[in-house]
Formats: sequence, C-alpha cells, structure tokens
Amino acid sequence: MDRLISVAADEEGIFRERLNKFVARVDINGREELVHVHDPGRLSELLFEGNRVLLKSMPSPNRKTRWDLVAAFFDNRPVFVHSGYHRKIAEAILSDRKLSPIKGVTSFKAEVKLGRSRIDFVVQRDGTPQQVWLEVKGCTLAEDGVALFPDAPTERGRRHLSELREAVKSGVGGAVIFLVFRSDARCFSPNSKTDHKFSDEFWNALRDGVRAYPLLLEYDGNWIYFLREIPLCEQGGR
Repeated sequence: MDRLISVAADEEGIFRERLNKFVARVDINGREELVHVHDPGRLSELLFEGNRVLLKSMPSPNRKTRWDLVAAFFDNRPVFVHSGYHRKIAEAILSDRKLSPIKGVTSFKAEVKLGRSRIDFVVQRDGTPQQVWLEVKGCTLAEDGVALFPDAPTERGRRHLSELREAVKSGVGGAVIFLVFRSDARCFSPNSKTDHKFSDEFWNALRDGVRAYPLLLEYDGNWIYFLREIPLCEQGGR
C-alpha cells in the first residue's frame, strides 16, 4: 500500500440532504451547515439521510460554504468523493514509476485540447516519440465487488472516449485511468445499466486500441493510498 497525497478531514458530520448537484445540508456537532459537494455523480448509495460523512474546512470570503465534503461512509469505510483532487492523485501516480500504469513516463502536461475536448493529460515516455493522451475518471460505485462507472449518464465522458479513439487512429496513444475509491471492488466494468451509450463507446474504444487502467485506491480520512490495478470484468457480465 503506497501513500499518494494527504487530504486530512477536519470534521465528521451526518448527511441530511443534497439540495442540488453542488450543495448539501450536513449536521456538524448538532448544527446544520451547508457544504460543497465536488462530484457531479448521483452518489445515491453514499449521500443519503443519516449517513456519516467527512468534511474539510475551507474558510474563504469568496465561498458560499465553509466546508467541502470529502468522503462518505460505506460499510464503515470512508469513500473519497471529492473530484477536485483527481488531478493531484493522478499526478502522484504518473510521477511514481513503480505505480504508473503507463511505463517510462518522462513528463506530462495537464488540460490539453484534443478535438472538441480538453483531455486531462498528454504524457511523454522514454525511448519513444509517441505521446499518450490520458483521461482520468473517478469511480465511487461498486455492486457485488464490481466497480461501475458512471453512476449517472455522461455525454462528456462518452465524448472523451471518442476523442481518445480518434487519437489512437491517428497514430498516438490513448488511455483512461479510473480512480476506483471502493476498496471492496475486485474488477471494473462500464455501467451499461445507467449509461449504455458510454458502455458501448468504452468497449469500442478498447477494440480500437485505447487502454483502460482501473486503479484501486483507499482513503483513511487523512491519506489516499494506492492499492493495486484491478482487471476489467468480462464484457456483458459481472
């Protein structure tokens, strides 16, 4: 188990209600507060009335809320739900040659335009002029040991896969990393039940040469840890 980055929670609270995609009500030491939710997914298995959550204090006169929601409990384990840290997590993985699924990384640049999208990274590698265009997605949903993405329909996610397919066809590399924050997951699958268009695009992208790397992570309330890469589940089954 390798430590990646520190995201220390400051308080534990009780989740009350998600008011919209970005704001929720949480009971903190008997006082109800508005907190920022930095994840566009539904998170219905995590953000429900009465569930325990972890919060980070983010005082600023430019913010409407004092708190960020960083994790919610599932089976007595905190599941990290703050997508604002995904880039830092990915950078820590890419910078560690032992952990990086893309081998021989010499440098990487974030937020680079590709087609109609901005892709998270373009990566340079040792001994080859070939670049790898790399997208990063966070996964917080698992059912019966299967990590599933997305937990809500995502046209943007499907477009990213399409852009990576076109990049591979043009002669460069394309890959997607799934940061799986459910340490009980044994394999990964696109969530065809929730978004069959994304699932179809995922399998088509793999057939065209895009690589998928589901990476299992764990959060303990202070640090995010790298556990291991998990395999893809068989297509059409779990």
